[in-house]
Amino acid sequence: MAGWLLLWEATLTVAVLLSTLVTVFIVTLPSTYSHFHPHEIKEDDFDANDKQHAEQSGYTYYQKHKEKEGILKAHASVQVVVLGDIGRSPRMQYHALSIANHGGKVDLIGYVDPTVEVNPEVKAHRLINIVPTPVFPLQAKSRLLFLLLAPFKVAFQFQALYHALGYRTKASRWMLVQNPPSIPTLLVARIICFFRNTQLVVDWHNFGYSILALRLGPTHPLVRVSEWYEGFIAGGATAHFAVTNAMCRVLKRKWGIDALPLHDRPANHLQPLSRDQRIDFLKTRPELQGQPFDLDRRSWRLIVSSTSWTPDEDFSILLDAVVQYAALRKLEHHLPRIWAVITGKGPLQSYYLAQVERLVGEGKLDDTIISTAWLSTEDYARLLGSADLGVSLHTSSSGLDLPMKVVDMFGTGLPVTGWSKFEAWPELVTEGENGRGFDSAEGLCKVLQDLFGKDAKELIRLRDGAMSAQERRWDDEWMPVAGKLFVLRE
Repeated sequence: MAGWLLLWEATLTVAVLLSTLVTVFIVTLPSTYSHFHPHEIKEDDFDANDKQHAEQSGYTYYQKHKEKEGILKAHASVQVVVLGDIGRSPRMQYHALSIANHGGKVDLIGYVDPTVEVNPEVKAHRLINIVPTPVFPLQAKSRLLFLLLAPFKVAFQFQALYHALGYRTKASRWMLVQNPPSIPTLLVARIICFFRNTQLVVDWHNFGYSILALRLGPTHPLVRVSEWYEGFIAGGATAHFAVTNAMCRVLKRKWGIDALPLHDRPANHLQPLSRDQRIDFLKTRPELQGQPFDLDRRSWRLIVSSTSWTPDEDFSILLDAVVQYAALRKLEHHLPRIWAVITGKGPLQSYYLAQVERLVGEGKLDDTIISTAWLSTEDYARLLGSADLGVSLHTSSSGLDLPMKVVDMFGTGLPVTGWSKFEAWPELVTEGENGRGFDSAEGLCKVLQDLFGKDAKELIRLRDGAMSAQERRWDDEWMPVAGKLFVLRE
């Protein structure tokens, strides 16, 4: 009898606690979006500096489209969500800018790393509100620690994202979510969209489960659960974008998801440079100080690669190729010297820089400069515009996404060589027309040898192709797809 009484009291206590929690949850639910009360932008939202830079701040658009009462009604309001660093998410920043430039109100939600610059145009636009979310304080360097920390990290991210989407921002008509990461982003987004009367749009950059498989292996139970979760939760979204046609086909075949292809295109700040502009920029680079480079005759070649220094971008391929090229140059003296600039930050950077130092000490990188750089948005664009060849080491965990760095390179008219052994590569690069592919260090060395040979005719032809590729810009691709979905003004 005493046992049953104890069980009853325990059950009653749990029931009361759950009831209280449910009541608190219902009472504190975030406000819902009303189609009758769109977001409003007023004169007071712009300061003197905004009015001085009217085009960048959105003040020009406000002046042109405001109503008689001095109010601009933003019928398209969008929460743009990145469970990652905003500064390292150019596509989501471009989404935010395009929405704002066409009269939509944007809350851009994600991490803000003080060492990584957010696009200055995004920061300047008054129709974009950046909402920073906290970063999980612990990092897992081993597989075991990763598995141990995973539940705590997911719980931390869940509450941080739920709070940001539900309480730190106004209810919006749309929510545009970057995927991956999928866990817990998609679940939080679905919950918030349900309670706030918001329509969810998933922007597929890759598959979250395929990235997880790089760390745990494709047959790991967590990978299989992640795959099911990703398809099931995302399947209930209102609409989907995907970065390639190949990804659209797989989404349809795998989960029955109809996605709209929305290819990456270069933004307007990425432009080709004149010869004088290139020389002026290169003279400012500290790596060239004291080097016998002839900036006028280009008796050397500048190659640029942007990497996150992670296992899915194997920098050793480029390093081995440059070592082979340096050895070949000792026999074929007509080949120019190479200066390789590697931009980006990541966990394996220090490891590879130690490898570079070792190779320099062994004399395997004679007449070669390999330098790293972390540049502002403006200087990164100028570096690409000053280079002779861009190198992409992106291998793609799914085979269906494309490196945006190649799009950036095309934006400045820079020809590209890249790892090409995945399905979606031909959607971006036309072999022999605006770029060349490789599948090994030896293949990359052969590309460098072919393009930097005596007459460099093929390099000139590829540059012409890259110049043609840069003509179609981000907004040209974005407005007929995303702009149409969000019902934005031309």
